[in-house]
Amino acid sequence: MAALILVLGDQLTESLSAIRNANKGEDLILMAEVQEEATYVKHHKKKIAFLFSAMRHFAAHLSALDHNVNYIKLNDESNQGSLLEQVKYTLTQRSYDKVICTMPGEHRLLKSMQQWENVLGVPVTILPDTRFLSTPEEFSEWAEGKKQLRMEFFYREMRRKHNVLMDGRNPIGGKWNYDAENRESMPATHQVPSHSVFKPDDITNEVLTLVENEFSDHFGELDNFYFAVTREQALSVLETFLDERLENFGKFQDAMVEGKPWMYHSHIAFYLNCGLLLPKEVIGAAERAYHAGQVPLNSAEGFIRQILGWREYVRGFYWHFMPNLKTDNYFDNKRSLPTFYWNAQTNMNCMRQCIKETQQNAYAHHIQRLMVLGNFSLLTELSPEEVQAWYLLVYADAYEWVELPNVAGMILYSDGGNLASKPYVASGSYINKMSNYCKNCGYQVSKKTGPKACPFNYLYWHFIDKHKETLSNNPRMAMIYKTYGRMKSENIDAMKESALIFLTKLENNEEV
Repeated sequence: MAALILVLGDQLTESLSAIRNANKGEDLILMAEVQEEATYVKHHKKKIAFLFSAMRHFAAHLSALDHNVNYIKLNDESNQGSLLEQVKYTLTQRSYDKVICTMPGEHRLLKSMQQWENVLGVPVTILPDTRFLSTPEEFSEWAEGKKQLRMEFFYREMRRKHNVLMDGRNPIGGKWNYDAENRESMPATHQVPSHSVFKPDDITNEVLTLVENEFSDHFGELDNFYFAVTREQALSVLETFLDERLENFGKFQDAMVEGKPWMYHSHIAFYLNCGLLLPKEVIGAAERAYHAGQVPLNSAEGFIRQILGWREYVRGFYWHFMPNLKTDNYFDNKRSLPTFYWNAQTNMNCMRQCIKETQQNAYAHHIQRLMVLGNFSLLTELSPEEVQAWYLLVYADAYEWVELPNVAGMILYSDGGNLASKPYVASGSYINKMSNYCKNCGYQVSKKTGPKACPFNYLYWHFIDKHKETLSNNPRMAMIYKTYGRMKSENIDAMKESALIFLTKLENNEEV
């Protein structure tokens, strides 16, 4: 009995549930570069090139292991343009008893796959994605009956369950997290190690040409392609991070420096999220580095928390709250995305740097995404739908299961607080503290109002004023509203006026 096994572009794992029990003599593994998945949002050119190249390399690896692989390139004559149509076409070429796939990372695709059996006329089995350390069902069971869902408590349970950085039932070091030690700004003289770069091989060069020809109108640049596209290369990125960056990752993980996009971050979300690396092996490697005395506890714990805590949490959160999470709009924000989100042409240096680096690299680290780009998106009342689409298409590690909870819940608070305990908004002083962006800005971070003032300053207080009825009872906003309550009414009015002038410029697509 032969099975047709579909492997998606973010499932590049040899131990994938759909592949694990494949009959090498009978079953066929189908992989396809399809227009529908590359264009339902106009993904960054580097993102498409990275995934197509990684897919082609993975298909070659499976073939070398004696699997029967049918790999369909984007411009092959037999390419049907969508996953469903490609599966349907393949079933006409030979008789298969069933279709097997692993659960996808998007709600829209899962709902489609759940109807395939009716369309294809053969059984379709959707297997769990066992690459994660928790399941959507486990998350929903944990969430049931809770008034508030907070990652910190989920993370503690995951630490205990998987015995990570534990001393019996207690955390090593006596504390569950070391966030307070992980918020240092970086000295101007500090030299950051170079990030891992891989020279494109023939397969990658062919893909780069394809993407330039077929997706020329998509966001981003293809120059200086740097990605690992094989498991061996991805393991090399991990090893280099452990050796050169993890030691200082903790204290500098929130820092931002102009012209230094990579900092001490690991840059492995690309490879975790497409399957070239597995979370368990990454967590284990970081834990071993701590026990060997190679890295301090605050760095090891902070890094592990991003994977064992946050990554697992947002996946469970995504499936628990879909499909409403995608359409929630707590503040009823509707303003369209400014043009400079696409071309980086703005006088705000922090925004310019983060957008320009995103254009170039299909990457920005989490504080750039949350406290610069995201902070601005919420303060200027941008449409959640448009912001979500932007984050999904511009970053090479973005898939809806990870992007949507971060953007809807953490960045925009559009879910009304199911994920975040408060809106993550800040004035220019936070950006000035954590970066050197303000030194080369067209605005002055010391000024609160007027044409030369940092827009984050008056936009922040405009937000606080506008939403005082809904947010003033939030315990985590109490100190802010105490400060607001002591402000002179004329100062509040001046900031509201500056904000309205700025927002009008955004509406009219004027330069800001």
